[in-house]
Amino acid sequence: MNAKLFDVVVVGGGPSGATAAWDLARAGRKVLLLDRAGRVKPCGGAVPPKLLEEFEVPASLLVARARSARMVAPSNRAVDMPVGEIGFVGMVDREHFDEWLRARAALAGAERRSGTFDHVERRGGQTIVAYRDARGGAIHEVATRLVLGCDGARSAVARQNIAGAERIPCVFAYHEIVRSPAATAQGYDPSRCDVLYQGRYSPDFYAWIFPHGEVASIGTGSANKGFALREAIADLRGELGLAACETIRKEGAPIPLRPLARWDNGRDVLVAGDAAGVVAPASGEGIYYAMSAGRYAASAADAFIATGNPKALRAARRGFMRAHGRVFWVLRMMQYFWYSSDKRRERFVDMCADRDVQQLTWQAYMHKRLVRARPLAHARIFVKDMGHLLGLKSLPQ
Repeated sequence: MNAKLFDVVVVGGGPSGATAAWDLARAGRKVLLLDRAGRVKPCGGAVPPKLLEEFEVPASLLVARARSARMVAPSNRAVDMPVGEIGFVGMVDREHFDEWLRARAALAGAERRSGTFDHVERRGGQTIVAYRDARGGAIHEVATRLVLGCDGARSAVARQNIAGAERIPCVFAYHEIVRSPAATAQGYDPSRCDVLYQGRYSPDFYAWIFPHGEVASIGTGSANKGFALREAIADLRGELGLAACETIRKEGAPIPLRPLARWDNGRDVLVAGDAAGVVAPASGEGIYYAMSAGRYAASAADAFIATGNPKALRAARRGFMRAHGRVFWVLRMMQYFWYSSDKRRERFVDMCADRDVQQLTWQAYMHKRLVRARPLAHARIFVKDMGHLLGLKSLPQ
């Protein structure tokens, strides 16, 4: 075999893989970015302003800026949550956003190839990545010092190389991108993100309507394998007066519910992004966290290449969880308590009407950390939260 030797082969060119490839190429590492052509992940496309700043993403990639969110309870009670003066919720089209990230990595020096990962093997003292090309399906091989798996939930890289990766729990998400009108009499508003906590659209997660400029993402998710996602979206489009709108594309994919306990195999494989399970519980937010995980993975990979010490790979998960683990824990508890029944989801939406909850929620979203500057507000929220949990607070009629 006459395999070309790379420092890192990044499998998967979504936000996590493309960010890692960009960072590693800028650090002078020899990087191959391997991605399946034509794959677009179902995603609402929401990004905070912090992502643009932290990852040097131009605002021109935003297709819309939402200034408020509407939470809809099982009873149809709607609670508006205006962002206020502290920022906005940016919206991106993953088809164009992801490609821009991949092109940027290539400009920094990463080599791009289209193909589907097949397996990793070790022979002759080398780590070999085998993949099928995008044309005829022929197997090709490249040698590398490290494989960085960013190939999504239920990652083939992770399942083949990381113990326990095949058991990661997932929600299956489905959405339709439609050409949307300026507004509808039934309630569609292109300046607002709608989140519906209603069992008819999702028995255990939520449905969404996110504006993308001239189009909109209408989607839902559920861990219930028997739940009819497509039928739910058809009903939701009808409810909003969007049934007759042109459907541009339909996409479905699993979304992981918690980070893997380990991201590396202690030798020559590391994972990040959805492959490592870094989608925020409760909210399902993934783009920012995928890019953050990609950056931590790139830093750990760079240290591994420099030292040859596999222990350096552990820093990827350790750094990410130090930065975001507390937020993930809080969101996981929220999902466990509030998404378990329509009765609890009704109370959860009622909590969202609280001014303290709204302000701290948006501050945490914008800054990607728990805000500690207002201890009295946190105390008030705790008391209200316990009142809802114990059923001591009555719901509005």
